[in-house]
Amino acid sequence: MKHWTTIFPSETVRFLDDTHSELKPYQSFAVDDALIETIDHSQPVIRLWRHHPYVILGIADTKLPFLTDGVTFLNDNSYNVVVRNSGGLAVIADNGVLSLSLILPEAKTTSINEGYEKMVAFIKEVLKPWTDNIEAFEVVGSYCPGDYDLSIGGKKFAGISQRRVKSGLSVQIYLALSADHGQRATLIQQFYQHAKQGETTRITYPDVDPNTMESLTTIVGEPLDTDQLVDRIKTVLSEHFTISDTPLTKEEQQIFDKREQQMIDRNKKALGPLF
Repeated sequence: MKHWTTIFPSETVRFLDDTHSELKPYQSFAVDDALIETIDHSQPVIRLWRHHPYVILGIADTKLPFLTDGVTFLNDNSYNVVVRNSGGLAVIADNGVLSLSLILPEAKTTSINEGYEKMVAFIKEVLKPWTDNIEAFEVVGSYCPGDYDLSIGGKKFAGISQRRVKSGLSVQIYLALSADHGQRATLIQQFYQHAKQGETTRITYPDVDPNTMESLTTIVGEPLDTDQLVDRIKTVLSEHFTISDTPLTKEEQQIFDKREQQMIDRNKKALGPLF
């Protein structure tokens, strides 16, 4: 694509840093939905967030034949579980994983691939001080595999998804910055073993190989943490754009309240007493 700065259709970018908030994952998805719904009369948004140990399931994961066994296994290993409101499959959120949402208007004129390419271009710019070897392709054996997995030397450290509401678009990425990402992959591998138990399923679930995934800290051989990346993202944006830190408006808060309740209802239906 063109220079990464063409991602943003205005000279001002709204920057929301929720990396130190007490939001739960289902609330984070509700925040994104509120921002997507109002993006037509707002600036483009970069929103950053992270959470204490959670496994975030995709809608398809709720069809696993022994889901309760899988969720119980995760709970026994000190991970809470939530079902997100979009496609994809299970991923992990913890203090070593930074999530970033790129929220833009014009979803109807932006193809699926173009949405992914925008995020890839932005992340490559953000990570330039550490690497210029990022590739985007499906890493077979990783958890939540997709055509735009980000990897270095075949080791996946990030996955990208999209959500579209009305004319708004949110491209979401998780970046495994630190800790043993292979250990995260092992946990998801074991989750599927407990939740599937060898049954034949209509949906294809990943056969996770922990050797396909690693954290950026390990890959680049240099410590990386959330605060470093937040500062770097701010620097990258401020070199080309005016940054606004406007909190949620009254309209956005009202949409958030509605979307939060929808997420609670979805999770109660999918997980029952395990939510």
